[in-house]
Amino acid sequence: MTASDNKTIPDFFDDKRMDPVSVATGGSVSKLAAGKPAVPKRKAGFYFSEALLDRFTRKFHQLKLDGVPVDNKSALAEMALHFALDDMDRGKASQLLKRLTGC
Repeated sequence: MTASDNKTIPDFFDDKRMDPVSVATGGSVSKLAAGKPAVPKRKAGFYFSEALLDRFTRKFHQLKLDGVPVDNKSALAEMALHFALDDMDRGKASQLLKRLTGC
């Protein structure tokens, strides 16, 4: 029996395996492991003006400096889109719809 006979082969399809980057860096556990359900996501492509993107990036970095627990730019954009859609659901009281219709 050789030393290589005692080595276990990693199961790359194991759902409960450790994240090697987190283990090596001492990072936090993943959201899935922390009990937060995974939400299926898709990449979306939209075009925005450079001024809006610059403003968004500055706001994101300011929030991070202020210690606001925003994970990343995608999370902030998703939250802003939820807020905008909730506002439009308000109908005539919607600030966004008022701006779109010019009323």
